[in-house]
Amino acid sequence: MIETGENGRVWLISGTASSYALYVTDGDELLHLHWGPRITLADAQALAAEGLPRSHSFESALDGREEYPVEGGPRFARPALVVRTDRLARGTEWRFEGTEEAGDDELRLRFHDPVHHLSLTLHYRMRDDVLERWVTATHEGPADAPPLDVLRLDAAAWPLPARDGWRMSHLHGRWGAESRLVRTSLTPGEHVIGSRRGHTSHIHLPWVALDDGTAGEEHGEVYGCALGWSGSWRIAVQLLPDGSVQAVGGAGHDESGLVVLTPGDSYTSPVFAGLYADGGFGAASRAWHAWQLRYVVPDAQTVRPVLYNSWEATTFDVEAGHQLELARRAAAMGVELFVVDDGWFGTRTNDRRGLGDWTPNPDRFPDGLKPLADEVHALGMRFGIWVEPEMVNPDSDLYRAHPDWVQHRPSRERTEFRNQLVLDLGREDVRAHLWERLDALLRSAPIDYVKWDFNRSFTEAAYNGPEHVHGLYALIDRLRGAHPGVAFESCSGGGGRIDLGILTRTDQVWTSDNTDPLDRLPIQHGFSQIHPARVMAAWVTDSPNHQMQDREASLRYRFVSSMAGVLGVGGDLAKWTEAELAEAAGWIARYKRMRPLVQLGELYRLREPQEGLTAVQFVHGDETAVLAWLQAQRYREPLPPLRLRGIDPAARYEDVETGEVHRGALLAHRGLRLPLRGDLDAAVVHLRRR
Repeated sequence: MIETGENGRVWLISGTASSYALYVTDGDELLHLHWGPRITLADAQALAAEGLPRSHSFESALDGREEYPVEGGPRFARPALVVRTDRLARGTEWRFEGTEEAGDDELRLRFHDPVHHLSLTLHYRMRDDVLERWVTATHEGPADAPPLDVLRLDAAAWPLPARDGWRMSHLHGRWGAESRLVRTSLTPGEHVIGSRRGHTSHIHLPWVALDDGTAGEEHGEVYGCALGWSGSWRIAVQLLPDGSVQAVGGAGHDESGLVVLTPGDSYTSPVFAGLYADGGFGAASRAWHAWQLRYVVPDAQTVRPVLYNSWEATTFDVEAGHQLELARRAAAMGVELFVVDDGWFGTRTNDRRGLGDWTPNPDRFPDGLKPLADEVHALGMRFGIWVEPEMVNPDSDLYRAHPDWVQHRPSRERTEFRNQLVLDLGREDVRAHLWERLDALLRSAPIDYVKWDFNRSFTEAAYNGPEHVHGLYALIDRLRGAHPGVAFESCSGGGGRIDLGILTRTDQVWTSDNTDPLDRLPIQHGFSQIHPARVMAAWVTDSPNHQMQDREASLRYRFVSSMAGVLGVGGDLAKWTEAELAEAAGWIARYKRMRPLVQLGELYRLREPQEGLTAVQFVHGDETAVLAWLQAQRYREPLPPLRLRGIDPAARYEDVETGEVHRGALLAHRGLRLPLRGDLDAAVVHLRRR
């Protein structure tokens, strides 16, 4: 809901439980008034009447109070907008031009800088309690006006009020160890996270949460911000001298240049979404999840199938007969989607050749992929394939025909990672070729699923702008439009491209190449701070795992670890015993019974990953499920009961597997006791209200 004050310069945007207020002064300064619990329009107008506080000559009253700080004028906080012309004129002085009609749920405020001929439109849209913000910049100068070099155009600035202290939560990591949560006290100055690698990266996810240092999992005020962008990015959080906080974020990592606008050109930033919750980190996560399932993820109310991926069983040694043998074993276990990974195309017998040639290998698939896909469908499963369209091996037909299509600088050496170069998706001819090849591939066989990989970062100078990402988005959007029955998974050597931008056009993401079930718990814990289990792919693989750890874990522990997301299997089924296959079938059947709970339910993190007991709970309608893991038991000490949340204390709950009945009040107050013992033990309890 959007309300406008009587003078037309105060706006109040309200969701279910929160409000956001802003104000344009008579001097055309756009000031922030409120972000927090719901208030009335009269409250917002009273805040506007207070005006700016007096400031010292060495400070600025605008810092930390502007909705969109620009470079120049009486301000010293980090600007969200930095532009210059070829005459080196910098700085921005804007004039408020009014609002634009954009329906009932979007507020647009229009400003103009007459020197730069730059029009700036700030967009605000509240859906549920998530406020989506973005910016559109347009060069409105005459045809002979100089181009505008937009060095920085952040999507939004989020001002937070002064508190006794602030704490920042964010997700960090590396390949094989992504999305690990860290909380640190903010000290005066700036804390910057981001990526200058051309993609979201394994190093940080574009999300931060801020609280006053006292919030817990289920209590306290929490502010969160998340950026929807799959290229280089930056979020800068600044603790100002007066104790207030400003967080700015957008595409690009620095001010080296984002885009050049000539007269008539426009550029629209990605969305930088914000959320206020007064129920701790758990309430904030549940609000993020609900918003993504309702507005971001395609077809999110449809549960994802249990998949089998053949990579660990075959690596590059892909052969139709062996794939069919694996498919038969997978189908007998209850798998619903069979995926052929790398090695099915071109001359791809190792990672040094064939990448970019998206036609089936004639020796391995003389009749194409259709016969195998038909066999898989006859087994009652869907069929999927792996691709990496943005990359090319120098030893490939594509590169030999078009060496100019890769990212490179004239007279500079081309940098190879993993024997790969990056195709320049900013070029229309490159996108046209990929569209032709991928469209033909999807029409050549009944393919239901595409695992879209991206296995290296950008290294060539001047390729960190938005062109590649926009090209990627356009290509995936076009493929989805032409093939609406095909699901897409985003992968980047694990979790190297996970963000709200890619999630608007993919059905799930590959969380990490690390499938060790113990390592996965903190990775999944961090992932859950912002993203729902419905998009978090998690596989059961062989143990010990050749790719990650030498640690051995039971099939039980591996399955329960992966059942907290979109369950998949990636082990070499040809080497599994009949007993293991039968046990796996039991776990898959059990997962299917509770799948709507996990993928569509509300998440409660009962105990965070630690040396002892870790547990999560999902609630959906009249059902709840608890997944718990014990890393190690010390001194034969009994484990603490798990106090359940989100249940009716007046109700009774029956265990779906055993028939045991529990009283809701006791589950909530005393807790649920689990029969875990020793090392690397795990349990699942699925309860239904009677």
